[in-house]
Amino acid sequence: MKNRDKSAEELPIPVPETRHETDLLHLLGRNIRLPDQPLRFAPAPVAGSPEWRDLPEQVRLRLIERGDAALMADIPHLLASDLTRFSRDGDRAGFEAKYFARRRHLNALAMAALAGDPAPYLSPLADMTLLLCEESGWQLPAHNAQQRGGARAPLPDPYQPIVDLFAAETGAQLGVLCAVLGPQIASVAPGLTERILREVHHRILTPYLEQKFWWMGNVDGPTNNWTVWITQNILLCALSLPTDDSLRRAVIRRAISSLDAFLSDYGDDGACEEGPLYYRHAGLCLWGILDILSQVAPEAFAEILTHPKIRNIAEYIEAVHVSGRTFINFADSPAINPPCTLREVLFGRATGSQRLERFALNDAASAGWDDLPNEINLWYRLLQAQHSGELSEVLPQPLPPRDIWYPSIGLMVARGAGTTLAVKAGGNGDSHNHNDTGSVTLYREGRPVLIDIGVGIYTKKTFSPERYDIWTMQSSWHNLPDFAEQMQHDGAAFASRDVHPDLQEDHAALSMELADAWHASAGLRRFHRKVRLDKTTGRVEIRDIYDSDGPAVLNLIFAIAPRISGTEIALPNLAHINCDGASGVSLEAIQIEDTRLRESWPETLWRTRITAAANQLTITIS
Repeated sequence: MKNRDKSAEELPIPVPETRHETDLLHLLGRNIRLPDQPLRFAPAPVAGSPEWRDLPEQVRLRLIERGDAALMADIPHLLASDLTRFSRDGDRAGFEAKYFARRRHLNALAMAALAGDPAPYLSPLADMTLLLCEESGWQLPAHNAQQRGGARAPLPDPYQPIVDLFAAETGAQLGVLCAVLGPQIASVAPGLTERILREVHHRILTPYLEQKFWWMGNVDGPTNNWTVWITQNILLCALSLPTDDSLRRAVIRRAISSLDAFLSDYGDDGACEEGPLYYRHAGLCLWGILDILSQVAPEAFAEILTHPKIRNIAEYIEAVHVSGRTFINFADSPAINPPCTLREVLFGRATGSQRLERFALNDAASAGWDDLPNEINLWYRLLQAQHSGELSEVLPQPLPPRDIWYPSIGLMVARGAGTTLAVKAGGNGDSHNHNDTGSVTLYREGRPVLIDIGVGIYTKKTFSPERYDIWTMQSSWHNLPDFAEQMQHDGAAFASRDVHPDLQEDHAALSMELADAWHASAGLRRFHRKVRLDKTTGRVEIRDIYDSDGPAVLNLIFAIAPRISGTEIALPNLAHINCDGASGVSLEAIQIEDTRLRESWPETLWRTRITAAANQLTITIS
């Protein structure tokens, strides 16, 4: 560990009673020291800096084009009827579409003002900024509760602000805006930057320092993506705005405590239990925190970025990639995800991971440079523009894909002969959990054979006691059996055991006992599953052995219409599936109307129901 200035301020970090074996802050010492001098942070060069004039011409023109389109666009009104709809009928999409459109509108104007002549954009930018300041609350109606799982109030209370994901995002957006365009905005709307500072203090920084929110860690259960996602944006608020240095230090103290809790809960292997979509809000926001803090106090924080656990967290997204936009998905993640941005590239570079850096550069460049027009985080858009030139350079060859076993969540990913196999052991108590313990996902040459459907548009039911009434959350809609017509149960106690991975040069296999994932009323005494990939041929075998009171019926989910002949299933030009030990196979079509699911899947999905003749069923996919 590097020698640190003994005169620097020490920040004691609360140490929970139970810590992960290789908790980073424990390894680096329980006290993080900040320099004595005032803490400085700049999220990006200010308007008029040479860096903006020197952007690649196509980048500048695209940002200006977006800004010009925003000048002509209508700004949505946020009405009481929009705010209360979540409480009335559970719909959250209508309000959120308007809410996020406002923030994208602001970003489009800000990026154009930086890339070109700011004059046409400043008054509309001030108008949009004031509209955000005038909103009664920055939190989403779906998050409008002080406690985890608490009752959601129909309307925000401006005197009792709630710091949720998007309140913090809005605070960060306005803080970063002031840092790069503050004087220009003040020139057309005197007093507006002071208004921003007051609003961010009232809505974000004061509650953050005076209250204990569940997502802070060591408060109410385990951490999840909220912990680092919100913490990153609060740091952007506190350090981008002209706040008092003592306040900045107080915010950093709390941020370090939350970071400590998050890393304590995260596995050493770096797996994101919430799936690839939430890597962008968990692992990448962890990088955001460490990047911000490393700029403020490099001697205190730069070393953490080089720790193997952080590199494992960084590389997770590459490990679960299938091809193109397709990733191994589970929990509330979709199968089709956006390409990497320059943040993943910077995360790989900071952690010394050539694997992530090369993958991210090639993935980000695969569809040409993207200015992230749908991104509401202004800092992300600034980073994307600042580093845009890197995607026009000669790209390094990505490293070959690898097999991996993630013990912290029970996930095996293996590859061979054009086949990508994923098997998830683990349990049913994950964040954003689906009841999918033991399920299998399979792709051949990037085409789906066995799929994980994912989750539809979030509604009031999604994060409520009725969550498992939603069909996509249920084990019957994963590649798993029902016993006596009963599905898996939710909760951490309903998990796999006796899990044994076997990763070899010519094969990969995972075996596990799954009976504990069902309630005792299913009458299931044993369910042993072994999944094996022959890497030479791409042949996959799923062997199930049951001991139960009722019949076993195995569900297999497809995105391609199967053809059934007796106990054989054909996916034309893709796979042949033999069901040894089956007494019958039935087929049903599922019409997909949910727009979020349609982003990953065609309008019809298919489920086969394979009835076991006895106590053993072997599925061979060749």
